[in-house]
Amino acid sequence: MEVRVQAGDIAAIQADIVVVNLFEGITAPGGGTGAVDSALNGRITELIALGDITGKKGALSTFHTFGAIPAPRVAVLGLGKREEFDSHKVRDLVADMVRKLRKPGIKHIATLAHGGGIAGLEAAAAAQSITEGALLGSYRFEQFKTRKNDDDDNASGIETLTIVEDDQVKLNPLEAGVARGKAFADATNFARDLANTPANHLYPSTLADRAREMASIAGLECEILEEADMLRKGMGSLLSVAAGSDQPAKLIRISYHGTEGDGYDLALVGKGITFDTGGTSLKPAANMHAMKADMTGAASVIAAMQAIAALKPRARVVAIAPCTENMPGAHATRPGDVVTAMNGKTVEILNTDAEGRLVLADAVCWANELGARHIVDVATLTGAVTQALGDVCYAVMTNDDGFASRFEAAASAAGEKTWRLPMFEEYDEQVKSDVADIKNIGSRGAGTIMGGKFIEQFVGDTPWVHLDIAGMDTMPADNGWIVKGVSGVSVRPMINLAESIVG
Repeated sequence: MEVRVQAGDIAAIQADIVVVNLFEGITAPGGGTGAVDSALNGRITELIALGDITGKKGALSTFHTFGAIPAPRVAVLGLGKREEFDSHKVRDLVADMVRKLRKPGIKHIATLAHGGGIAGLEAAAAAQSITEGALLGSYRFEQFKTRKNDDDDNASGIETLTIVEDDQVKLNPLEAGVARGKAFADATNFARDLANTPANHLYPSTLADRAREMASIAGLECEILEEADMLRKGMGSLLSVAAGSDQPAKLIRISYHGTEGDGYDLALVGKGITFDTGGTSLKPAANMHAMKADMTGAASVIAAMQAIAALKPRARVVAIAPCTENMPGAHATRPGDVVTAMNGKTVEILNTDAEGRLVLADAVCWANELGARHIVDVATLTGAVTQALGDVCYAVMTNDDGFASRFEAAASAAGEKTWRLPMFEEYDEQVKSDVADIKNIGSRGAGTIMGGKFIEQFVGDTPWVHLDIAGMDTMPADNGWIVKGVSGVSVRPMINLAESIVG
């Protein structure tokens, strides 16, 4: 779908459907909705009086115009209560709208800049949210279907969504908002594509190739470390996870240099387990197929770099993605084995299914070696986080309250909900080992925090935030901008953070 801006009167626009809007409680529509109402001889006002159009959030009332205006159809989108309205509502409302309008005969939509009128949203913010909602809400992963869109007869789908504006002053901000929204949405959908791909089509080497291809197109620097490179760097923790697979591990680095200088203002580190059987500590068969998405963290940081390259913040940012399979095999790591990480710490592996923290340990060590001044790691790390938080928000852990607050602000700006978990020093005792420096699972309870506490052992004094997105990485149904399947959470907050990390 292409999102674009056009100057003009929405009542005079040629499209398959024109979408106007209404707040709850409004009985006499104004603005663009009023213009369409007048062109239709008051039909919208009449339907409001009859109770057929209510303005309730998400309600979409569609009717035919019978030649009264160039567009054959009009839809009135309910915006809900005005006092509860914001840019996040726009994103979700538009996402739901484009799914509802995915019907035969509708390929070209013309719409108002929802929120850009009496709601008081800045034109650029409204356009960004509309664009994100349209592109994220219409996403489908159909790469392996021989027949597309079997659930409807409109196989080609919606082709264009045009934001129509009659105020010349708003046109440039609207176009800037569309461009920004496209960068955010395209990156998120790229992450979705990667994480939705079956594991027999996305090995560590395949993921490295996709990252290299993206970096080349975006003008980013890309380096892929091989297992021999990892061995020379002493990355025994990461390599222990790769030991059971015949697919070689890859360690991906993508760098963006928005300013001159040394090191990086921000390192984004993502867990890249392209398939997780649990290793020797084998998972149950039920739902193991979902473990193709255990590389969502890696997909997220790689994809975020695509948008960062497009938006060009004045910062130095590096993405690091440790990628491997976690498989049982003759050479696989056994429970009770002890390995040495890049920073020299020894790790007793009591459960090979707690592997994500093992690959992240060496990856954050490398981030420090590269001169990272802030680190965010993102991972589908623990099942415990789903028990704690469900699929409404994801967990944040940190060694620096100020930096965590900056990330939380970046997430809030993207419309994503987070929850801070405690990192009390008493938890440190639970990751200590009797036979090594630390062990890869805790002694009792607090499973999500134990994962964070383990990674913290490798961060040093660098301000760090750990995101456990395991409860939200894959969703069971469409809901606003989130679609069924891989959600893409964390991508847009990391882009926001990269833009604000300096200054």
